[in-house]
Amino acid sequence: VGPKKEVAECKEKFASSVDPTVSQTFMLDRVFNPEGKSLPPMRGFKYSSWSPLGCDANGRCLLAALTMDNRLTIHANLNRLQWVQLVDLTEIYGERLYEASYKLSKADTPRGELGDFSEFQRRHSMQTPVRMEWSGICTTQQVKHNNECRDVGSVLLAVLFENGNIAVWQFQLPFLGKESITSCNTIESGINSPSVLSWWEYEHNNRKMSGLIVGSAFGPVKILPVNLKAVKGYFTLRQPVVLWQEMDQLPVHSIKCIPLYHPYQKCSCSLVVAARGAYVFWCLLLISKAGLNVHNSHVTGLHSLPIVSMTADKQNGTVYTCSSDGKVRQLIPIFTDVALKFEHQLIKLSEVFGSVRTHGIAVSPCGAYLAVITTEGMINGLHPVNKNYQVQFVTLKTFEEAAAQLLESSVQNLFRQVDLTDLVRWKILKDKHIPQFLQEALDKKIESCGSTYFWRFKLFLLRILYQSMQKAPSEVMWRPSHEDAKILISDSPGMGSTEDDQEEGTSKQASKQSLCNTGKGMDIDDAADDSIPQSSDIGGREPMEEKLLEIQAQIEAVEMHLTREHMKRVLGEVYLHTWITENTSIPTRGVCDFLMSDDGYDDRTARVLIGHILKKMNKQTFPEHCSLCKEILPFTDRKQAVCSNGHIWLRCFLTYQSCQSLVYRRCLLHDSIARHPSPEDPEWIKRLLQGPCTFCDSPVF
Repeated sequence: VGPKKEVAECKEKFASSVDPTVSQTFMLDRVFNPEGKSLPPMRGFKYSSWSPLGCDANGRCLLAALTMDNRLTIHANLNRLQWVQLVDLTEIYGERLYEASYKLSKADTPRGELGDFSEFQRRHSMQTPVRMEWSGICTTQQVKHNNECRDVGSVLLAVLFENGNIAVWQFQLPFLGKESITSCNTIESGINSPSVLSWWEYEHNNRKMSGLIVGSAFGPVKILPVNLKAVKGYFTLRQPVVLWQEMDQLPVHSIKCIPLYHPYQKCSCSLVVAARGAYVFWCLLLISKAGLNVHNSHVTGLHSLPIVSMTADKQNGTVYTCSSDGKVRQLIPIFTDVALKFEHQLIKLSEVFGSVRTHGIAVSPCGAYLAVITTEGMINGLHPVNKNYQVQFVTLKTFEEAAAQLLESSVQNLFRQVDLTDLVRWKILKDKHIPQFLQEALDKKIESCGSTYFWRFKLFLLRILYQSMQKAPSEVMWRPSHEDAKILISDSPGMGSTEDDQEEGTSKQASKQSLCNTGKGMDIDDAADDSIPQSSDIGGREPMEEKLLEIQAQIEAVEMHLTREHMKRVLGEVYLHTWITENTSIPTRGVCDFLMSDDGYDDRTARVLIGHILKKMNKQTFPEHCSLCKEILPFTDRKQAVCSNGHIWLRCFLTYQSCQSLVYRRCLLHDSIARHPSPEDPEWIKRLLQGPCTFCDSPVF
């Protein structure tokens, strides 16, 4: 709010002021006085907001976090289980205001000095965040120096401040830090005591419109236009639209915007729902030839206490609300000729978890789970001495519904539907078989469509089935062992084993390890509770081992099919982006020979493509060489390369190059490894290296 020395002097002046309206206001306001002397320290978070998927360097979400001492920062999960702060927006915004003399525009009249308490309050309120929300990803075209156009993604972060102003930050994707900030514009909302913020994004006749919905602690709700001049194909409102104007002292707690399709009007529409006290305010926005139609009303009789949390399933429009007494309401919108109505039903958490108090709810991305934060409720009319906060999960879909949604999905990405796959996984682990209807439906999809998504889904099912049939480990695999496992066999008492016995034991251990590795990416300890007891007699063990070997063979066959499909894609990129006899770092000849080495593999597309590439290579082979001994690295295995001197290098599953460095990346489920892009790589190889895992759709770290 000003130079450090001047701020310290002003604080001392206000704290010791003779006027109690100044001194008491200053001492009790934690924004001015974060230390608080005898008051508890300001630790923890006020609010957090997740960006859409695909905003960070790994194609995952960014996290905007607002701390209790009003500092807004953005974090990213750059390495596995490691969160890094990328930027402090509070500091950057404060510097911008300082340079502009705390004026939002040049036309603003100069205000008073910092020593004036009202000016001191104004400077704090204009940069104290209340809420922040991310927009959807916008795509713009950027013209390069050679007149080529490339698509550049950007995302907006709207930050609502105490004085009603909204700062709209535009970030270029992938977001790397301060250098990725494109612009920052401030909008004056004109709302007193703002409490909540949400993006309004509406698509009409392939034209995307956007705005910001702002709610007040006094009751009003309105949409503000957001002018996105730099974003082509985006439009906004001409003027603000008031959705609710009554100052009825019902504070707006939460706002959700749900895109829906109107079955009677045959067009897309936008449903805005807001929690106001114990009621749900809804507003249906629909663009017709007459203009913007607004229908609004309240849903009453839901809760006897104020709504503490609200969430929405954006796929079907279902809204969930909860109050602190452990009651959750499910509201299903039903369209009528004019507007809509809600059917609601009560979900009593006390029947599932016992007497609980609820503090918040959230629905998973595909609507499979409802997460509920609870503490113990009253027991015999008494409150508990200690509060133990727990996150409980309630399933909202059956296994059959989850499987059907995965089969008919338009997303075709297992990682983005992980809540649905978790329901399927749990069912197979429990029953120890893949249901017949799912197997038949998946085979039909593979025959009719042939998309690699269904092959990946099949691989997922086979791996879970394999895991469910494995013998439960005697101890938890993730727990580190503190015992020294190394013993000298000849010195240990009572061990008169021969070399043959030792070799047999080693081979058994190796085969067991190879079986365990097939189920990579799955939680081994989850299967411990559900695995079936194996019979001690040989007759009971042999059928199980045969079944495991059969499933393992199916897994390897599906993995090989997915590998070949990706090899074809890599070869297609090589053919499109290379000249005659050009040496790329990709082992093109080795990949071609590997594809054609199997006599049973007869793919006309692959043969034609390989023929064109070999003609372009003009009898050149361009083999890879071992960096240690300079020997040729033959392409005999898709997972690793071994030179004649026995040096082993792992292969990148995205480009099939050998990773001849100590640092490489791995997919989230540890299926495969990939190399880091190097500066000399052309753009098309860097684009290949940005892809997800070809087996499980997971991002690569």
